[in-house]
Amino acid sequence: MTEYNCLQPPEIDRFLERRRTVPAFTLELSLTENLQAILRKANEFVPSAAGAILLDNPTEKQRDRSENSLVFIAAFGERSRSLLGRRIAAESGVPGKAYLTGASCVAESAPGWLADADDESASGEGEARPVVAVPLRIEQEVCGVLELERRPVGPAYSSQDLTLLEIFGDYISVSIQNVLDGRQAQKIAKRDELSGLYNDRYLHIALSHVIANCMKSSRELCLLFVDLDFFKRVNDTHGHLAGSQVLREVGQMLRELVDLPEALAARYGGDEFVIAVPGATLEAGIELAESIRLELLGRVLCNVPGEIQTEPLHLRGLTCSIGVATLQRHIGESVDPEQAKNILLRLSDAAMYVAKETGRNRTAVAGEPVRRRPNPN
Repeated sequence: MTEYNCLQPPEIDRFLERRRTVPAFTLELSLTENLQAILRKANEFVPSAAGAILLDNPTEKQRDRSENSLVFIAAFGERSRSLLGRRIAAESGVPGKAYLTGASCVAESAPGWLADADDESASGEGEARPVVAVPLRIEQEVCGVLELERRPVGPAYSSQDLTLLEIFGDYISVSIQNVLDGRQAQKIAKRDELSGLYNDRYLHIALSHVIANCMKSSRELCLLFVDLDFFKRVNDTHGHLAGSQVLREVGQMLRELVDLPEALAARYGGDEFVIAVPGATLEAGIELAESIRLELLGRVLCNVPGEIQTEPLHLRGLTCSIGVATLQRHIGESVDPEQAKNILLRLSDAAMYVAKETGRNRTAVAGEPVRRRPNPN
């Protein structure tokens, strides 16, 4: 029985970072399943000993396309599993020719990769055999190749075979584009358009999941509730466009300061922000909170013409109050992840109000005295 293989979603992800202008609708698609099904159909209509889908990596793409590499992201055949993730030079053999010229290529006898798949470079220097390759495109730009090959004693590929494979090439291109559409729609759905951070709806979903994982592994999780002080004055004095520009720049600042792989940073609503950091202790959370507070205090906002507020305002001295709570320190073991999420949000929110009521521009920990690092001179 022929085995069809494909890189798993985390590994294949980097080959999908392609910028497209797409409609905002969601398609529930599995690229892995689609690619395997397409290879299966291609093999049914054009029987072959082996086949593969190769894509370039958009994050490594060079202007001179001959300097790129093609990577096996899906394949079938005797040694297809060992091929996944292997690279070949963009100018290698029949698939390289199809990739560089953007035209389908057929060879009655050319080096194949089936017989020498264990070779470290997967260079395609095995015994000569019939090979065919058709280009794959994203928005008219060639991004990869569908390649099939037969055994050395197999029949050559016909013009009818080539026509069928070009149709399959179009199907593969559409499948990849559909996945890109779905990814873009998903990204739009979970982001706050103004700040660029996650929105509160996605935060509630993701935070429950993160808390559940931390509970299973007995890891700490620190939650920061950040609220800008006297933000209404910005709107009243300079207008709502200025207020929106400030929120955008604060969102950018938080993305820079909370640059941690597992961290969640979200705009909770209005001028409130929530940051969750799995694995962070209470002291680490306080350190992060104080870094945010001091960074904001020292920043000049709307310092240059922005996307929303086009006139520079040079706003100085904006401050924030921050409340901090942690999973292990403040939550009992008897609660479920959803309850733990709600308690952490409530406790950190209450601590934030303590920070405001005791003078603003400071950090408060749930159930403890207010913390405040001395301001730099």
